[in-house]
Amino acid sequence: MGGRPTTATIDLRAIRGNFAEARRRADGRELMAVVKADAYGHGAPRVSQALVEAGCRWFAVATVDEGVELRDAGIREPILVLGGVFDAEESEAAVGLDLTPAVFDPGHVALLAAAARNLPHPLEVHVAVDTGMRRTGIAREDAMALFEAVVREPALHLGGVYSHLARADEPDLAPSLEQVRALGELLVQARERGLDPGLVHMVHSAGLLAGKALIEPLPEQAAARPGVMLYGVRPAPHFEVDLQPAMTLATKVVQLRSAKAGDPVGYGAEFRALRDTRIATLPIGYDDGVPISTSGRGCVLIGGRRMPIAGRVSMDFLTVDVGDAPVEIGAEAILFGGAQGDAVLSVEEAAEAAQTIPYELLVRVGRRVPRQFEG
Repeated sequence: MGGRPTTATIDLRAIRGNFAEARRRADGRELMAVVKADAYGHGAPRVSQALVEAGCRWFAVATVDEGVELRDAGIREPILVLGGVFDAEESEAAVGLDLTPAVFDPGHVALLAAAARNLPHPLEVHVAVDTGMRRTGIAREDAMALFEAVVREPALHLGGVYSHLARADEPDLAPSLEQVRALGELLVQARERGLDPGLVHMVHSAGLLAGKALIEPLPEQAAARPGVMLYGVRPAPHFEVDLQPAMTLATKVVQLRSAKAGDPVGYGAEFRALRDTRIATLPIGYDDGVPISTSGRGCVLIGGRRMPIAGRVSMDFLTVDVGDAPVEIGAEAILFGGAQGDAVLSVEEAAEAAQTIPYELLVRVGRRVPRQFEG
């Protein structure tokens, strides 16, 4: 069935290329591809399949349900559930599908041990340690007791220990190095007690792009967790890296109308034409992932030119001031990610106009926008 001419085109070649760049920077370490939030809006099943083809052997998601989706799509590689488990039902689902839950609370040990009691082998878990993010993760002073609780439980196996960097996207790496040192000291204490931490991982996209500065001080790191860089986005502008944008959000002009100087456009008459002009209507709105904060600030590419969004973005449509440009109904309009001739409108630029970050723009692309995969 035909529908709106609004699509998100996903370039799987770009994702595989970005994975290769991450692997190069990881310098022989395992890569754990972060495909949470539907692979940052790109479509987790297809993206994960493409990454398996590229040699990825570990994945990370936020929830058990996200892990279930990957298993249903045929992904058999290990899957770390960063958000852990919340109840017995989730624990049983994680055990039944051989997911690897994060553990950062003693209650997780009890839930998972009960669910894994009848397995023919211990369930692998990774302990998350808070070294400064203060979001999830066991506090450092309580971490050793949690390590020991996992090791004492015959139904569980301590397969890994990890932490999360809070400020690695900043030019000043001192706060990140403090986190790295904190985890390193904890690992020394664990080994002194005869505990094997298993697979140690800490650096994410920003950590990898920072170079060896956040890897060498913690040589135990055997894996890295690239996320946003896989989708062609730099975590911060100062990183010098050649990444390939993976998503192009585009639609087509469905209506054109004339507006005279002073005519209002859109809800609240927030825009009034400064001159006689033409207004193009695009079938895409904030339900599709275009933030209302883009109103009067953002632009789209039409015919290789940046055209300003005119008026307030609504739920299903937005309007663009195209002036006297040779725009016709059916003309392609790119919201971000693609190129028209030499003109490119990046997701970073679109995010700046919306006063947000590229991560949010990518994951906000709505479910009613079909994903089309290439490569």
